[in-house]
Amino acid sequence: MEERRLGPVVGLGTWRTFDRDAELARRVVDAAVSAGCRVVDSSPMYGGAEASLAEALEGCRNEVDVATKIWAGSVEEGRPQLAAQLRWFGRVEVEQIHNLVAWEEQLAWLEEERGAGRIGRLGVTHYAESAFAELARALRTGRFEAVQLPYNPANRACERELLPLTAELGVAVIVMQPLGSSSGRLLRANPSPPELEPLRAFGVETWPQALLKWALSDERVDLVIPATRRPEHARENAAAGSPPWLGPEERRLVERLAA
Repeated sequence: MEERRLGPVVGLGTWRTFDRDAELARRVVDAAVSAGCRVVDSSPMYGGAEASLAEALEGCRNEVDVATKIWAGSVEEGRPQLAAQLRWFGRVEVEQIHNLVAWEEQLAWLEEERGAGRIGRLGVTHYAESAFAELARALRTGRFEAVQLPYNPANRACERELLPLTAELGVAVIVMQPLGSSSGRLLRANPSPPELEPLRAFGVETWPQALLKWALSDERVDLVIPATRRPEHARENAAAGSPPWLGPEERRLVERLAA
């Protein structure tokens, strides 16, 4: 990956979507890529999602950056995970240490892989606010170029320390759970069309688009990665990755509608 920002853009997550269902993965990925999605995110933790994703990317791999993860308690467990990813994808544009698992142990050999060109950026992730202090400690080493964390109108804990830190260090921010928790609980708010009307000038036609654009309108955010099993939702989500971005007033409106 060339040295550039990841976005702001809407990517495609694969948590709880097409584990071992390559045909579904192909339909969703085709829809997302045709709508402008250029980053896909996965992990060994997601069952067979990486293998399904690899099949789905046949014919369009050069159009998409792969962000995946090492989820292993030791180097001996981690190396085979990368070997499988390289067989599937050829190269990993963003390799992340999943949920900080053995991050200090994994970092040195992953840096060697990056130096050899098999990995682009190195990142680190965690979903829990209780781990944010350790996530900040990892970032302060200066050895990571990306971080993945939760951020949405109902979960703004990362604003206190982590987002200011990423801006200070020049670390790319990948947002997980942009639609709420992993179950997408903020979608249940489902505001009416009249309530969303002030956002239409910003390209927002649906409530999920409003939530995605809320996160992307924070200038510290590079990428959001909503997961879906429905091609039509993949297309709608990707459309939220284009300007114009929401201003402070519009972001506050989304926060009120989500409350």
